[in-house]
Amino acid sequence: MDIKDLKFDDGLITAIAQDHKTGEVLMVAFMDKEALQKTIETKRGYYWSRSRRKLWKKGESSGHEQIIHDILIDCDADAVLLKVEQIGGACHTGYRSCFYRTIEGDVIGEKLFEPDNVYKK
Repeated sequence: MDIKDLKFDDGLITAIAQDHKTGEVLMVAFMDKEALQKTIETKRGYYWSRSRRKLWKKGESSGHEQIIHDILIDCDADAVLLKVEQIGGACHTGYRSCFYRTIEGDVIGEKLFEPDNVYKK
Protein backbone atom coordinates (compact mmCIF):
# COMPACT_ATOMS: atom_id res chain seq x y z
CA MET A 1 0.00 0.00 0.00
CA ASP A 2 1.16 3.52 -0.79
CA ILE A 3 0.12 6.90 0.61
CA LYS A 4 -1.72 7.61 -2.65
CA ASP A 5 -3.96 4.59 -1.93
CA LEU A 6 -5.20 6.03 1.38
CA LYS A 7 -8.48 7.92 1.74
CA PHE A 8 -7.81 11.44 2.98
CA ASP A 9 -11.15 13.12 3.83
CA ASP A 10 -10.78 16.83 3.02
CA GLY A 11 -7.03 16.21 2.87
CA LEU A 12 -6.81 14.55 6.30
CA ILE A 13 -6.72 11.03 7.67
CA THR A 14 -7.41 9.98 11.27
CA ALA A 15 -4.27 8.90 13.13
CA ILE A 16 -4.36 6.92 16.36
CA ALA A 17 -1.20 6.77 18.48
CA GLN A 18 -0.93 3.62 20.60
CA ASP A 19 1.84 2.55 22.98
CA HIS A 20 3.80 -0.11 21.11
CA LYS A 21 4.30 -2.25 24.25
CA THR A 22 1.13 -1.89 26.33
CA GLY A 23 -1.47 -1.17 23.63
CA GLU A 24 -2.70 1.90 25.55
CA VAL A 25 -4.32 4.45 23.22
CA LEU A 26 -2.43 7.70 23.76
CA MET A 27 -4.07 10.14 21.38
CA VAL A 28 -6.11 10.65 18.23
CA ALA A 29 -5.08 13.32 15.76
CA PHE A 30 -5.10 14.01 12.03
CA MET A 31 -2.45 13.77 9.35
CA ASP A 32 -2.23 15.23 5.91
CA LYS A 33 -0.06 13.54 3.27
CA GLU A 34 2.99 15.59 4.22
CA ALA A 35 2.65 14.66 7.92
CA LEU A 36 2.34 10.97 7.10
CA GLN A 37 5.28 11.12 4.70
CA LYS A 38 7.49 12.88 7.29
CA THR A 39 6.41 10.34 9.92
CA ILE A 40 7.39 7.47 7.63
CA GLU A 41 10.73 9.07 6.72
CA THR A 42 11.82 10.22 10.19
CA LYS A 43 10.17 7.60 12.43
CA ARG A 44 8.83 10.50 14.53
CA GLY A 45 5.19 11.57 14.90
CA TYR A 46 4.06 14.47 12.67
CA TYR A 47 0.48 15.68 12.51
CA TRP A 48 -1.74 18.36 11.00
CA SER A 49 -3.15 20.84 13.50
CA ARG A 50 -6.69 21.73 12.46
CA SER A 51 -6.83 24.63 14.94
CA ARG A 52 -3.48 26.16 13.96
CA ARG A 53 -3.78 25.09 10.31
CA LYS A 54 -0.20 23.82 10.17
CA LEU A 55 2.05 20.80 10.28
CA TRP A 56 3.52 20.02 13.72
CA LYS A 57 5.95 17.53 15.12
CA LYS A 58 4.81 15.85 18.33
CA GLY A 59 7.12 17.17 21.03
CA GLU A 60 8.40 20.18 19.09
CA SER A 61 7.74 22.48 22.06
CA SER A 62 7.43 20.01 24.96
CA GLY A 63 10.17 17.55 24.07
CA HIS A 64 7.58 14.74 24.48
CA GLU A 65 8.10 13.17 21.09
CA GLN A 66 6.91 9.90 19.62
CA ILE A 67 9.27 7.30 18.19
CA ILE A 68 7.38 5.29 15.59
CA HIS A 69 7.75 1.51 15.73
CA ASP A 70 5.08 0.54 13.21
CA ILE A 71 2.33 2.06 11.07
CA LEU A 72 -0.81 0.07 10.30
CA ILE A 73 -3.66 0.94 7.94
CA ASP A 74 -7.27 0.01 8.66
CA CYS A 75 -9.42 -2.10 6.32
CA ASP A 76 -11.06 0.93 4.68
CA ALA A 77 -7.72 2.73 4.22
CA ASP A 78 -9.15 5.79 5.97
CA ALA A 79 -7.27 5.64 9.29
CA VAL A 80 -3.73 4.90 10.43
CA LEU A 81 -2.58 3.31 13.67
CA LEU A 82 0.84 4.42 14.86
CA LYS A 83 2.55 2.08 17.31
CA VAL A 84 4.76 4.48 19.24
CA GLU A 85 7.23 4.82 22.03
CA GLN A 86 6.00 7.92 23.81
CA ILE A 87 8.67 10.07 25.47
CA GLY A 88 6.89 11.98 28.27
CA GLY A 89 3.19 12.72 28.13
CA ALA A 90 1.14 12.41 24.97
CA CYS A 91 -1.56 14.85 26.11
CA HIS A 92 -1.03 18.60 26.08
CA THR A 93 -2.89 18.75 29.42
CA GLY A 94 -0.02 16.87 31.08
CA TYR A 95 -1.36 13.33 31.11
CA ARG A 96 0.31 10.26 29.64
CA SER A 97 -2.77 9.67 27.45
CA CYS A 98 -5.43 12.03 26.12
CA PHE A 99 -7.93 9.43 27.38
CA TYR A 100 -7.39 10.13 31.07
CA ARG A 101 -10.99 10.50 32.34
CA THR A 102 -14.19 8.51 32.36
CA ILE A 103 -17.50 9.64 30.87
CA GLU A 104 -18.52 10.61 34.42
CA GLY A 105 -15.50 12.94 34.62
CA ASP A 106 -13.38 10.85 36.99
CA VAL A 107 -9.66 11.27 36.34
CA ILE A 108 -8.11 7.83 35.98
CA GLY A 109 -4.93 8.71 34.07
CA GLU A 110 -1.43 9.51 35.18
CA LYS A 111 -0.42 13.18 35.10
CA LEU A 112 3.22 13.51 34.09
CA PHE A 113 3.76 17.26 33.83
CA GLU A 114 2.23 20.68 34.38
CA PRO A 115 1.44 22.32 31.03
CA ASP A 116 2.27 25.85 32.27
CA ASN A 117 5.80 24.66 33.04
CA VAL A 118 6.27 23.11 29.59
CA TYR A 119 4.42 25.31 27.10
CA LYS A 120 5.83 28.80 27.36
CA LYS A 121 3.97 31.51 25.47
